[in-house]
Amino acid sequence: MKTITIDLPDSVELGEQEATIYLVSRLFEVGILSLAQAAEVVKMNKREFMEVIGDYGVSLFNYSPEELVKDVENVRNRNR
Repeated sequence: MKTITIDLPDSVELGEQEATIYLVSRLFEVGILSLAQAAEVVKMNKREFMEVIGDYGVSLFNYSPEELVKDVENVRNRNR
């Protein structure tokens, strides 16, 4: 694993664990990290990480409306 050090102003009231969860949740959100990788980085199991990321505004379901419509159409076509 890589180690990254970030210097933040003293006025930023953010602990190391909270900053790590925030960064990792964003990396998960944009698809850089898988759920398992993200959970491992923050030293949580997958279920714990899934419960926490909502607090950081990250959804487990990264479907755009277009992707959702396409998936629904695919399911309908399979059932014909």
